[in-house]
Amino acid sequence: MGKVLLEMRQIDKVFPGVRALSKVDFTLREGEIHSLMGENGAGKSTLVKVLTGVYPRDGGTVTMEGKEIFPRTPKEAQECGISTVYQEVNLCANLTVAENIFIGREPRKYGFIDWKTINHRAAELLHTLNVDIDVTKTLDHYSVAIQQMIAIARSIDVSAKILILDEPTSSLDEEETQRLFKIVRKLKDQGMGIIFISHFLEQIYDLCDRITILRNGELVGAYDVATLPKLDLIAKMVGKDVSAVRDMEVAAEKSQPSDEVFLSAEHIGATGQIFDVDLKIHKGEVLGFAGLLGSGRTETAELLFGVHPISQGEIKINGKKLDLKDPMTAMEQKIAFCPEDRKVAGIIGDLSVRENIILAMQAKDGILKHIPYKEQVKIADDCIKLLSIKVSSREQLIKNLSGGNQQKVIIARWLATQPELLILDEPTRGIDVGTKTEIQKMAVALAKKRGMSVIFISSEMDEMVRTCTKLIVMRDRRKVAELENDEISSENVMKAIAGGAA
Repeated sequence: MGKVLLEMRQIDKVFPGVRALSKVDFTLREGEIHSLMGENGAGKSTLVKVLTGVYPRDGGTVTMEGKEIFPRTPKEAQECGISTVYQEVNLCANLTVAENIFIGREPRKYGFIDWKTINHRAAELLHTLNVDIDVTKTLDHYSVAIQQMIAIARSIDVSAKILILDEPTSSLDEEETQRLFKIVRKLKDQGMGIIFISHFLEQIYDLCDRITILRNGELVGAYDVATLPKLDLIAKMVGKDVSAVRDMEVAAEKSQPSDEVFLSAEHIGATGQIFDVDLKIHKGEVLGFAGLLGSGRTETAELLFGVHPISQGEIKINGKKLDLKDPMTAMEQKIAFCPEDRKVAGIIGDLSVRENIILAMQAKDGILKHIPYKEQVKIADDCIKLLSIKVSSREQLIKNLSGGNQQKVIIARWLATQPELLILDEPTRGIDVGTKTEIQKMAVALAKKRGMSVIFISSEMDEMVRTCTKLIVMRDRRKVAELENDEISSENVMKAIAGGAA
């Protein structure tokens, strides 16, 4: 094991009404990949933000290579040798790859930016990461996976000694993930200390050396990955014994859909997006869209919510043909859609939890029909209780909640509209195992107890198999299989994706 690179001791952080961190310790060594784990709201993000100068610490010390540091901004943290690559890549889509790598640090010649040097150095730097692309093209030409590599390249070039990867694989497929891991291991071999934050347990056990677990803002402990079984890890995260964790992993009994069809789609498509998809979703059914990233899962869901107009086929709701020309039309038909990207298409960070919850209702009713404050309070409080949303109060700004609780607020927003069809696109991405289980069971309960139709989209095959009564398998923007009841298995889904018989 390498020498100690970073020590955080007795770290405290307090927000109004909330103690986010209490006497937390964390140690990172050279050449170590160290996972920071805990449920949503455990304090992981807060600890990283204290380390990177986003938040000032209210107590404790941070030392790097034996010297105490006091980063007050991310730029100061970077100057100390600490770089972060976030889940949502913080780069500029309209700038070139080379410009993104050297932004704010451009080499100059005779007082002018030396573009030749910038482009040459950017290409060389990416080549060391086995990424050979045209660095003069704008960032939006490249996939999220390539953008992650570009963000890492920028971190390396600023002489980082510590690299923080915050949910770096949440938008990557298996091949892209393994490519990233290969680069991370290479950086580890070069002596870099890496903090890896992820909710994918398999990835943690594949990549990391040690795990530090937080719960409710306090340190549970630090452990070697090799000596910590997965069930023990989950038990420590959620504060329950192993037998209780085993019970958590058992799915609720699936819903039994009625014979009544809520929505049917016949040969629907949208130019360049989706081709010839048929489906029926019954009342009380949880229908899943399975497939690899880019297979057309989200695009099909967006067609059903009127985000894009269909160019072929027809959609019927309760047996009546309907032109779903926009989301407002879909909302009038009691369809709700929780989007994949909660940061861009979901939350409004500077509004309160209450205001975020009533947004969809207000949009549906129209701006001239104001929802009385008393009614807003009741709706918000009911939703907070129903979904067990952890907040200091309904007036807390949503941007100060953990990712899992933000996701619950978005689901609450659409449940408040009392939909008959709820579309959940990646509802458990980037959230902890306990909250994942809650959301899976909630989807099943809405179908069983309220007779609601639910469309559930997830990249995690296990939760699709546990949750859905029917699976539509997508490949190359087309439906390639439909699985029901005993046919639903990871093996059958992968056969269909690969082009074999399911």
